[in-house]
Amino acid sequence: MALLVIPSIDVKNGKTVRTVQGIPELGCFGYCDDPLEMAMIWRSENAKMIHVVDFDGIEGNTAVNHALIADICSSVIIPVEFTGGVRTIDEANHAFETGVSRVVVASVVIQNRKEFYKIFEKFGPSKVVVGIDVIENEVVIKGRKQKTGIHPADLASQLAGIGVNRFLVTDVLRNGMLSGPNTQLSKMIAEVTEKRVTHSGGVSNKDDLFKVNEISGSGVDSVIIGRALYENRFPCQKIWRIAEAGIFD
Repeated sequence: MALLVIPSIDVKNGKTVRTVQGIPELGCFGYCDDPLEMAMIWRSENAKMIHVVDFDGIEGNTAVNHALIADICSSVIIPVEFTGGVRTIDEANHAFETGVSRVVVASVVIQNRKEFYKIFEKFGPSKVVVGIDVIENEVVIKGRKQKTGIHPADLASQLAGIGVNRFLVTDVLRNGMLSGPNTQLSKMIAEVTEKRVTHSGGVSNKDDLFKVNEISGSGVDSVIIGRALYENRFPCQKIWRIAEAGIFD
């Protein structure tokens, strides 16, 4: 199975940032003033999909980046996956109005299952992905700050039973740390659910990418990469950078 590499654009205060373990309070570093420009760069480098994380939305400011997200969607003309505090049917509606192809929901699945069902029933399994953020085999929610006492396999199995077709699985302690991917976690979710899984967290170089590719037969069909791409940790990016030099002059 071919593995789809999905560049991540993390947005806070209208800028592209890198966070420590996906938690801004642990550290937040700027990469690029313009997320739209970053999206266009990834598209020029042949990205087939882009993953956008709205940290303002995660913190409750769900509308502040809607215009920016809409600009990204209309400019890159490839699917955009969005996550950023979608907790209600109205917030899901607003997200899809910007043009995103699918949304990732997480906290609402545990905190308000009835509202999650509304979102899932309206938009369906092709447009709604369930994010499972994990710290030491425990699902965490609310911006990865609150423990739930729930094992990720138990949650995934339950949701697969109601029709969820894709999970975005993140080992939080490896996210943005370049410490190697927890492939066993993603593989476990794929195998217990027999659904598609997007891996996130820990990929630092081509060797790590090959490790994720090794589990692609289990149902892990895609991987989100952020920091390693921004820091040019893949040899082929040197060629891309030369080509990019005049794009935005």
